[in-house]
Amino acid sequence: MKRLLIGILFALPFYSNAQVQAVVDSSYANGHYLQRLEFFKKMPNQKNEIVFLGNSITEGGKWQELIPNKHVVNRGISGDVTYGVIARMDEILAAKPVRIFILIGINDMKRGTPQEVILNNYRKIIRMIKSQSPATKIYVESILPINKAMLPASYAKLSNPAILEMNNQLKEICGKEQLNYVNLQEVFAGADGELKKELSLDGLHLRSAAYILWADYLKKIKAL
Repeated sequence: MKRLLIGILFALPFYSNAQVQAVVDSSYANGHYLQRLEFFKKMPNQKNEIVFLGNSITEGGKWQELIPNKHVVNRGISGDVTYGVIARMDEILAAKPVRIFILIGINDMKRGTPQEVILNNYRKIIRMIKSQSPATKIYVESILPINKAMLPASYAKLSNPAILEMNNQLKEICGKEQLNYVNLQEVFAGADGELKKELSLDGLHLRSAAYILWADYLKKIKAL
């Protein structure tokens, strides 16, 4: 029996870490990403920039209007993932911003990217900010809840329990790294934990007026 078990173990295929990582979809450089990045690179840097960094949820905010009289820049790219953020951190940090608000990861989760891969990418982003712009205050914003009943079928892999678990891990990272964690669940989640229907277009993205609540919350907690 022992020889049989040993034979089975040796017959199992061996997968290296590199092979396991290869099955994760790390792509990001689509047409929209590239044209947005081109725009960002051609924009002059400002002193005391406040950066909102993320995907379509960030891109949809009229941040300059919501937060007037400050040098606010929108660095959201629709469809972006943590890998895409890592790839463009040099452009973001060139201005040595005073604050960065990070909200990324929902598209990674939509792809089925493992939680630990997403969290490791967050750690890379944080390390890059700390090394290239150590005076920058980092705010990690919780991933927004979803409204499952409103979601299109392409978002079927998403769930609020998984989002809550991801947010718990992000909060833990913030504690260890001495960063500011922004709990947006307080703004957007209803009593049932779902994204409030009246604030959303499709169960994931926000109505324009919902961003007013977001900006007001940041002011309330003195993040701005």
